[in-house]
Amino acid sequence: MSTTTFALHAHPDRAAMGAAAARSAARTLREAVAARGTARMIAAAAPSQLDVYRALTAEPDVPWDRITILHMDEYLDLDPAAPQRFGNWLRTHLVDAVQPAAFHPMRTELGAQAATEEYAALLAEAPIDLVCLGIGVNGHIAFNDPPDADLGDPCPVRVVQLDLASRVQQVDDDCFDTLEAVPTHALTLTIPALMSGAHLVCAVPDARKAEAVRALVEEPISAHWPCTVLRRHSRCEVHVDRDAASLLHPVPVVAAQAAR
Repeated sequence: MSTTTFALHAHPDRAAMGAAAARSAARTLREAVAARGTARMIAAAAPSQLDVYRALTAEPDVPWDRITILHMDEYLDLDPAAPQRFGNWLRTHLVDAVQPAAFHPMRTELGAQAATEEYAALLAEAPIDLVCLGIGVNGHIAFNDPPDADLGDPCPVRVVQLDLASRVQQVDDDCFDTLEAVPTHALTLTIPALMSGAHLVCAVPDARKAEAVRALVEEPISAHWPCTVLRRHSRCEVHVDRDAASLLHPVPVVAAQAAR
């Protein structure tokens, strides 16, 4: 029987959450480079991850010149120069600060099929050592929205239609001024692609995420709350702030065995 451990850690505020997640992520990157000479990470592009990336860019002795960064989703039909594009967001908040060996944005301007094939090939080039991710208000990871998320999707990358809650979240996060401006379709890594990472570090701040955090811990593993699949991963840690943990009783630190 494989060992599958899910650990959730509550912190007093967003800064402490981000610092703890960054320390763990940096340790994994250092270890991967020490073992193999290179490392590869997948990074979420979302305001919820800002505290993590601020702390990660300040971590000492991370060998960024041997690390490749990929990301997990990108809008279709959005101008390549638009600041809302996730590749551009990651450049601003992480990539430009650390100057990695390589950064591979999803080039959706090539068209959905070409971009899907290109990114699937990039993912297949080598193992993923680290995934830095968040959870949406509806429990999505990347843009795998309920209730249609496929926990066993055979494809590593696919085009999806965004759930209304996901689009509203983009407005609430001040990424777009209006709901009408938010694209309706995106390219996303699938759940198995995300779960293929050797180490998952998930950061979830904000009271708006409290119901998703509760579901992550308490609900059965299913597409109704896609984030619940994280409990199946062999090495997944979730860091939350006090507000995001507010519906958990008692408020953790929590460590629990994954649901069977």
